[in-house]
Amino acid sequence: MAAKRTGDVERATMETSISVEICLDGAGAADLCTGVPFLDHMLTLFAVHGLFDLKVKAQGDLEVDAHHTVEDIGISLGQALSKALGDRKGITRYGNFTIPMDEALASVSLDLSNRPFLVYDTPPMAERTGDFETQLVPEFFRAFCQHGGITLHIRILYGANTHHMIEAAFKAFGRALAAAVSPDPRRKGIPSSKGAL
Repeated sequence: MAAKRTGDVERATMETSISVEICLDGAGAADLCTGVPFLDHMLTLFAVHGLFDLKVKAQGDLEVDAHHTVEDIGISLGQALSKALGDRKGITRYGNFTIPMDEALASVSLDLSNRPFLVYDTPPMAERTGDFETQLVPEFFRAFCQHGGITLHIRILYGANTHHMIEAAFKAFGRALAAAVSPDPRRKGIPSSKGAL
């Protein structure tokens, strides 16, 4: 049986202190304490739907706002993902998934290309859901992409409830990433005609 693919990162700055562990071959267990309850909720959905075992502990300057904490968690998760993927040999590489959440519909397509890029296309949203600033969602995904080597397209096609729209996006992201990291049994090397990612 192949060893489980795991990555862990410790990141400390003057603004945040973050510890992240991810297992790509897990069962969807989430152990989260970020100080940002809405983000804990979204990362739980990401782990459960991607079947990733995920641990995130964070302390940040939340007395300022949640921006540094959310962005730095995205950075750390991206770095942990990249570490877990290693040389990226034998992976499927691409993933896409569309998720309905009541009246909302979100579609995520991604490529583990090592060429970071984010397209985040959504209808207008409320400025906040609970205490969480919704403008932090693309900041999280941008940081994750940049440090995880992901080309990521998130389209929320429609929706009326901001919580539902963001929830659908995180669920679809988990499912699409699970497909992309899954081993392709027919492929032995790097999934690229260039021979490198």
